[in-house]
Amino acid sequence: MQTSRDRLLEFLFPAETDNWLAVLRVGLGFQVVFYSLSLRNDWNYLLSGTASGLVTRNLAEALLSLESRFVPRLGWLVALGTHVGLREGTVLTVVWICLLVSGFCLLIGLASRLSAILAWFLHLCAAKSGGFFSYGVDNFMTIGLFYLMLSPLPDRFSLDWRLRNTPSNDPELLGFWRRVLQLHLCLIYFFSGLTKCLGIGWWDGSNVWRALIRPPFNVVNPEILIRCKYLFPIVGIFICLLEIGYPFLIWNNKTRKIWLIGICAMHVGIGLTMGMYLFGFIMIILNVAAFSSRSDPHRAAKVSTSGYRKWAHKLAGNEHSFQGVLSSVQMPLLRSIPRPRLLESVVLKSEPARPARGTGC
Repeated sequence: MQTSRDRLLEFLFPAETDNWLAVLRVGLGFQVVFYSLSLRNDWNYLLSGTASGLVTRNLAEALLSLESRFVPRLGWLVALGTHVGLREGTVLTVVWICLLVSGFCLLIGLASRLSAILAWFLHLCAAKSGGFFSYGVDNFMTIGLFYLMLSPLPDRFSLDWRLRNTPSNDPELLGFWRRVLQLHLCLIYFFSGLTKCLGIGWWDGSNVWRALIRPPFNVVNPEILIRCKYLFPIVGIFICLLEIGYPFLIWNNKTRKIWLIGICAMHVGIGLTMGMYLFGFIMIILNVAAFSSRSDPHRAAKVSTSGYRKWAHKLAGNEHSFQGVLSSVQMPLLRSIPRPRLLESVVLKSEPARPARGTGC
């Protein structure tokens, strides 16, 4: 009979293949590349610390310092560049190039771990230093890259795998990091849906209307919106129920596919009707990587002896388990060591010592 500890360990460390990790790596590679290319013309203009920028970066970083002085920012890299004689514009250009290159490396799986760390750090610096212009896509890119750099890279579809011929990753470690991502998404959607349900704006559709007519997200023609105004309450209620039901119905095998398709369709709609293509793409990547496939039960039977759950089970055994393991190791060792029959009779049989034949005693 399984104990609660066994159930918890099986939930936290399910045996997984690295398919989800490959989806996350490639998807985030595309995301970083698209993100960098979308800002190629305005990168220095938005993130400059001089008066030539739209809003000086120093103001955003000064406000950031009030929260914490340890949050990464572009000011660190600019200050480091000035020590080697580089101008601010040159440093910002180098940062943009490094971010773009790290995205391409993630796409093909070259130096996957280093590329993930570099992409996470540089994107976080840009997002925090340009805090006046960042929005939800930056937060979710940071989350995705954070989990990617901590996950057991490389996956078997990457170029690193083919070049280095590395051994297979522990299926339970792969399952653990996927489980953490799944739980994080469940919390995000639940509280997002709960917040929407507490107000009346999503029930009567007025929030949907405001979101679609607010610049710069007013992509759809207002005449079309007026004709479809009766659909806004339906769309608002659908979004509330979809998000608040996410952590409860995404785990069930019968409803998982329906809910995953619904969530992805919602983000496709957000991308197309509001022009938030990068936001829709990153949310689809995170959801597909987290819930697109089930755990592999056949792989679980092949977990290596170094698996985390197996050692946890040994430590959580009954009071006789340690003694049994110790005796199973000691007895073969004792039998393998040559010794006089006199010693053998005492140690192994616990019988009174008798003279061995031919000793003359």
